Amino acid sequence: MRQKNNITEFVLLGLSQDPNVQHALFAIFLLAYIVTMVGNLLIVVTVIASPSLGSPMYFFLACLSFVDAIYSTTISPTLIVDLLRDKKTISFTACMGQLFIDHFFGGTEISLLVGMACDRYMAICKPLHYLTIMNRQVCILMLVLAMIGGLVHSVFQIVVVYSLPFCGPNVIDHFYCDMYPLLELTCTDTYFIGLTVVFNGGAICMIIFTLLLISYGVILNSLKTYSHEGRHKALSTCSSHIAVVVLFFVPCIFIYVRPVSNFPVDKFITVFYTVISPMMNPFIYTLRNSEMRNAIEKLLCKS
Repeated sequence: MRQKNNITEFVLLGLSQDPNVQHALFAIFLLAYIVTMVGNLLIVVTVIASPSLGSPMYFFLACLSFVDAIYSTTISPTLIVDLLRDKKTISFTACMGQLFIDHFFGGTEISLLVGMACDRYMAICKPLHYLTIMNRQVCILMLVLAMIGGLVHSVFQIVVVYSLPFCGPNVIDHFYCDMYPLLELTCTDTYFIGLTVVFNGGAICMIIFTLLLISYGVILNSLKTYSHEGRHKALSTCSSHIAVVVLFFVPCIFIYVRPVSNFPVDKFITVFYTVISPMMNPFIYTLRNSEMRNAIEKLLCKS
């Protein structure tokens, strides 16, 4: 049962208090959100509508793009609207909802990136058994497990925050509700709770990031036996995956692998995995993938 709570809403300070800067950021983030939605949904529609993109790799890519679209929608619209408002407030309930959805899809994305690494390992290191092992049932099972992983991670965050008392200041020096800014506003000692949050978020990110880099190292090492053309194609795909992994994980690790603290620079670092990463993923995957580019061109020509 949640302890006594005198807070019904939170005030978000946002990225800047300067009206001129806010107007400039409004234009930038609005454009970024439009590009994010168009790019990611275009990939989802292209994969669904193109029989040539029926391999497991494109199944996971479509899932990742769909998750990115929703993940971005959790944060960006509120951020964009708040840049035009003098007072940026969010109710306690809406704050908890934003925290839950953000961490659910963030956790799901992390698990999907692991699934995509497994897919590339099977395709490059076990090519003769690839389609047998990575069949449709296995891919769907990996997607379900990714969502369960995101759900468990998110439920833990909500249970922790919802059980804490908020009775003091309600001003959050951030542009959305996240764990560390919220924990700093509680009326109780959060040291041990902070350690569990570090383990649930930062430590897991660090371990998975390290394992992903090792797995891609193994994959790249196995390319020695490939022909020049095969090596080039595999390198193109793997380099795209590695770029997405680095772009998402490095800022997350910077934010969550430390005791509870909230620095002014954190909200600018957070922009990388909440805004920039979902926007860049479609470009990273399509610019270096001729099959995806050709499929998109055919789809647009038909339209």
